[in-house]
Amino acid sequence: MPIDEASALAAEPRTGEITWTAKDVQLYHLGIGAGIPATDPDELRYTLESRLHVLPSFATVAGAGSPGVISGLSMPGVDVDLARVLHGGQALTIHRPIPAEGRATSTSRIAAVYDKGKAAVLVMRTEAADSDGPLWTNDAQIFVRGEGGWGGDRGPSARPAAPTGEPARVVERPIREDQALLYRLSGDWNPLHADPEFAKLAGFERPILHGLCTYGMTLKTVVDTLLGGDVTRVRAYATRFAGVVYPGETLRIRMWRQGAQGSQGVVRVTVGAVERGDAPVLADTIVEHS
Repeated sequence: MPIDEASALAAEPRTGEITWTAKDVQLYHLGIGAGIPATDPDELRYTLESRLHVLPSFATVAGAGSPGVISGLSMPGVDVDLARVLHGGQALTIHRPIPAEGRATSTSRIAAVYDKGKAAVLVMRTEAADSDGPLWTNDAQIFVRGEGGWGGDRGPSARPAAPTGEPARVVERPIREDQALLYRLSGDWNPLHADPEFAKLAGFERPILHGLCTYGMTLKTVVDTLLGGDVTRVRAYATRFAGVVYPGETLRIRMWRQGAQGSQGVVRVTVGAVERGDAPVLADTIVEHS
């Protein structure tokens, strides 16, 4: 069996040092569509080094470039075909604001392996800490088609109820034709997002946008429209990747404010592809904030 559950869960965590600079942050922000209009003061906080703020979803690429997916496929007990792999979901917890330049210790491990019958799901957990303590915890859900069926734990099945009522805001975000080519410069080199022939082998008509690019675009939209542009208010952000996005399409992002959970406010979000009848792209999406 290509996935050996016991070996994957028992493997020693991988630990290494990661670093990032303001240039890395700026490139990531450009990769998720920041900087339009280029001279807008609200956009300059994402693109100009003298006033740079770090969107928390930068944690998904900091220092290594999507470690939760690519690195997870080379862990002990895991031997799968990259063409069968999809990013199923992402959950991020921010312990404190991410500095524009930094150095941290990153520790990654397989936290869970689930048997979904016709597929397997790996949960790759990456934790980062610097000299002042924990910075973030990332959980990447890696969906591997054709690798289930060994009788293992199916994992949690409960999903949050869909938001109801009229959304507080609806925003449409166009995606550049070259968005995936720009985003991949932050470190996710999966050819699925650039090579037409590889995309066809994986069952897609053409290269698709990185799920984490849509993830970042969506969080930026929530921060800019409902959180006053304050990136430090984000405490946690989770989503399920419900469908693909093609470069050149338009995202329709619907946002609902919900009652506080303890000391945290909550924004519920859905994202659809406008040109394909609002086909679902992100679902079960929650942003917790101060």
